Amino acid sequence: MSRMTPGEEEFAELRELRARHPEQLRARLTGRRRRDVLNGDGRLFIVAADHPARGALAVGANPTAMADRYDLLERMAIALGRPGVDGVLGTPDIIDDLAGLGLLDDKIVVGSMNRGGLRGARFEMDDRYTGYDVPTMAADGIDFAKTLIRVNLDDDATAPTLQATADAVSQAAAAGLPIMLEPFMSRWVDGRIVNDLSTDAVILSIAIASGLGASSAYTWMKLPVVEDMERVMAATTMPTLLLGGDSGADPDQTFAAWEDALSLPGVRGLTVGRTLLYPPDGDVAAAVDIAAGLVHTRL
Repeated sequence: MSRMTPGEEEFAELRELRARHPEQLRARLTGRRRRDVLNGDGRLFIVAADHPARGALAVGANPTAMADRYDLLERMAIALGRPGVDGVLGTPDIIDDLAGLGLLDDKIVVGSMNRGGLRGARFEMDDRYTGYDVPTMAADGIDFAKTLIRVNLDDDATAPTLQATADAVSQAAAAGLPIMLEPFMSRWVDGRIVNDLSTDAVILSIAIASGLGASSAYTWMKLPVVEDMERVMAATTMPTLLLGGDSGADPDQTFAAWEDALSLPGVRGLTVGRTLLYPPDGDVAAAVDIAAGLVHTRL
């Protein structure tokens, strides 16, 4: 199947595959046409869609924006079909859907590993590894791994999450699998987790995450764009992708901030989800094209 926006016929086929021929989902994933992680200009633009598995369905003021799986897949198909989009970040359910729809040829596939710290839960800091594991990713031809590391100095659940992440980094390095770490310093505020996006907090989170695992050879960073990104990027020699965050900020300001940060040494591209998949004007293709042009400046 060529890469295109799926319709009811394609979705009917996907449902049939899941019900009658589930083995075909893995076959389509492992049999897809693959590419090197870094090509050409050595930069990456990855579209992220791993939010729903952590119970995070909201985009801006809409609390259930990502609840309709068919709508999400249509938006993903539009994004993956645009020039300069190198790949997708997702949990196994998302990746299996995209593989079943035939949308992953020549795309980097990034597997999301820990989704157990559900948004709004009392156990949110216990961010267990409930998604992909390294042996499965290595066996299925997943190109990249991704973890979320929220460090809360006042919550005991941070310690096992750090240990699990260190184990994942060690396993990924042993398998030769690149792994991106998305660290935050976090705290409880009025019963919910808030990430500290101050420059010093991001730098501290990088220092903590960088030391996890028995080898850092395959470790990448996935970092927010904050004030004084020059100091942030001076905190690591690891290749870094910028994360996009939630939709809601002024798009022009967001794109300008990305453009400035993308010029810094060590920054290799963007990993963005909701901001581009659910833009304020609804034009996914236009939003994706702008971001792709910022990453791959020769487009």
